Amino acid sequence: MIEQKPIGEMGKGDSIQGYYLLKYVTLRTTNANNRYYDLTLADKTGEVNAKIWDVQMVKGMELKDGIIVKVRGVVNEWQDSLQLKVERIRLLEAQEDLDIEDFVPAAPYKAEEMLEQVLAYIGRIRDKDIRGITETILKEKQEKLLFYPAAMRNHHSIRSGLLYHMLTMLKMAEKVMEVYSFLNSDYLYAGVVLHDLSKIEEMESNELGVVSSYTPEGMLLGHIIQGIKTIDRVGSQLEADQETIILLQHLVLSHHYEPEFGSPKRPMIPEGEILHYLDLMDARMYDMQKALENVEPGGFSEKIWLLHNRNIYRPKKEASRDLDEQ
Repeated sequence: MIEQKPIGEMGKGDSIQGYYLLKYVTLRTTNANNRYYDLTLADKTGEVNAKIWDVQMVKGMELKDGIIVKVRGVVNEWQDSLQLKVERIRLLEAQEDLDIEDFVPAAPYKAEEMLEQVLAYIGRIRDKDIRGITETILKEKQEKLLFYPAAMRNHHSIRSGLLYHMLTMLKMAEKVMEVYSFLNSDYLYAGVVLHDLSKIEEMESNELGVVSSYTPEGMLLGHIIQGIKTIDRVGSQLEADQETIILLQHLVLSHHYEPEFGSPKRPMIPEGEILHYLDLMDARMYDMQKALENVEPGGFSEKIWLLHNRNIYRPKKEASRDLDEQ
């Protein structure tokens, strides 16, 4: 019997058999007009592209996004990336009692603990209008926030990824304000919490953190406009100061910085400028860390499309940590 191998440990030539999350599946056609299934398989260690070249293999089987499947196959390589050729596949059977969290890429901390920390940061906001708007919107969405990813396929596209992204940015914001003490912590903390929160309305996600599609409103408006609408609604309900409402909307509106990325205005307050770079930094550090997870010292990662097709290098001599971190 072939032992189940975590995706993060797969190598070219490996024969594998085991249970994996079928994150995405699409029926495609080759240039020779032959049909095949293109899959993304995942577990908590990563993702791998897979192909079912013989569509008769799954005749009568309902393959869909966000289910657990048992797979047998061989790991090949295509365009410098690993690719699994599926030889057999079946759906999970009712009597197979598996811990779902073993098969789902997820944030490294428990969602409930992260939410508690985020609420503690909100509790430090002194202005009652800023705190009231931020807390009300978060609590409206907190049930879904516990499992929602931050994106469909890009950075933090993992279970509880949106919450993890938010918490990491709040921690960075706290450190940045030790250097730039003139920043308004109320607006910066609120901006971090609110900037991506309407992705919960922009995307459809199941409790595994797998996004199946964008919502109609998400396609037509996007999370920035959805976020601005929500701030206006809640601010009006709370009879908040009008300038406060406008500045919170501006933080959300400008955090993508460039018009081609969805922000019609660049930041016009310092907290907005910092918010943009915290967002960008966290996204890129996440992608770089993920790219290097399975790279040996002295080696390069695969090309990372989100990082302008760069190969990320892992130094032979790892940087030493501070004494208080050892």
